[in-house]
Amino acid sequence: MAYKCSSSRLTPSAPFFSHVSNKREPFSFFYKPPTSNIIPCCTTYDSPSSSSSSSSPAASYNPLNRRPFGGASSPEISRHWVEADQPNAYQGERFTVVSYNILADRNALKHKDLYTDVNPLYLKWAHRKKLICDELIGLNPDIICLQEVDKYFDLLMVMEKAGYAGTFKGRTGGNVDGCAMFWKADKLRLLEGESIEFKALGLRDNVAQLSVFETCKAEPRRLLVGNIHVLYNPSRGEVKLGQIRNLLSRAQILAEKWGDVPVILAGDFNSTPKLDVMLYSRREMSGQRNCHPPQVFGVEKEMSNPLSLMEGFLNCWSDEELKTATGDSNYNLVTHALKLKSSYATVKGSTRTRDLTGEPVATSYHSKFLGTVDYLWYSDGVVPIRVLDTLSFDILRKTGGLPSKELGSDHLALVSEFVFIPGASEGSHLITDELT
Repeated sequence: MAYKCSSSRLTPSAPFFSHVSNKREPFSFFYKPPTSNIIPCCTTYDSPSSSSSSSSPAASYNPLNRRPFGGASSPEISRHWVEADQPNAYQGERFTVVSYNILADRNALKHKDLYTDVNPLYLKWAHRKKLICDELIGLNPDIICLQEVDKYFDLLMVMEKAGYAGTFKGRTGGNVDGCAMFWKADKLRLLEGESIEFKALGLRDNVAQLSVFETCKAEPRRLLVGNIHVLYNPSRGEVKLGQIRNLLSRAQILAEKWGDVPVILAGDFNSTPKLDVMLYSRREMSGQRNCHPPQVFGVEKEMSNPLSLMEGFLNCWSDEELKTATGDSNYNLVTHALKLKSSYATVKGSTRTRDLTGEPVATSYHSKFLGTVDYLWYSDGVVPIRVLDTLSFDILRKTGGLPSKELGSDHLALVSEFVFIPGASEGSHLITDELT
């Protein structure tokens, strides 16, 4: 078997998806060690912008109106809105998207070694279902992308009563969980939906969903939303990249079919941000091995080894692994034509809750992992105007691990409010109005 080695990709730190040309752009991962200046998180909600139009799909999204997590919330668990600079610069139609890995009931029971410090009561589905549904309904988003769903019909019964329609795609290979998407039936209509079974592509049993929506307005806007749960296995970095690459390809094709509509991709990508694949072995590429809670909290010190500085440059990928990851055994970067940005990295937050990339310091916490693997990406045509901030290391540490009395999953929900911007494609034509 032929192997390729390279030490030539010495590029500076870059976001998960970085634009390099009008045609193609590489995406890659880079891991930044957690910041050491841990400060307690804010303890109150910020009020939503008073300037939001009552006709906006997200106008009723007010965390102050929702019940506290679990009914008796500690103020430390409260999350607050972070607004973009000049959030009212765009006067287009607004909508809110949630991405949330809710922890499958079967996984919670099967992998109890991940929840050694969690009260067994907090792992029970009855407890977690109430917290999750209360949280989702309280957030009142327009679109919800869930991962690790194995009780879909339990959720559907609750969400339908709250005015949502939904779809579900289960993983292949005898697995019981999958991805689910919900949307407000009175504000959005589904134009087209499709799912991806990565098993058919030789990329394990994971799945993804793609949906094209149209707003129920006199002047409707269209939007493509993708939802994915990438393979967990930290050693199979090439499969992770292969799954994401295929999702991006299908999203591009479907977006073009409907007139270059804006794209939002949500999900659990099971990878921390990093660089060029050739600087890492496929076993280390996801960054998950560097996020054991004792390491993050500084309880365990990493071994200082000068050879570790050379390790990335000595790693070799086989032709087969490169082809799986990038689609081409002669190419070191995974490219895509979508100009994607992270909503959380775009809307700048505090160093208490953000890492050096601008992403949350952590979106998932259990006994073997503390770090960020969940993302909300967006393309041209929409802009994030605020995000619901996550929690600091300090606050997460005090929980002792997730789920908890107040949080129904071992992940945190990511929430972003977007606005359609003038000049973006609406499907069959372009708006040419200038910003005022």
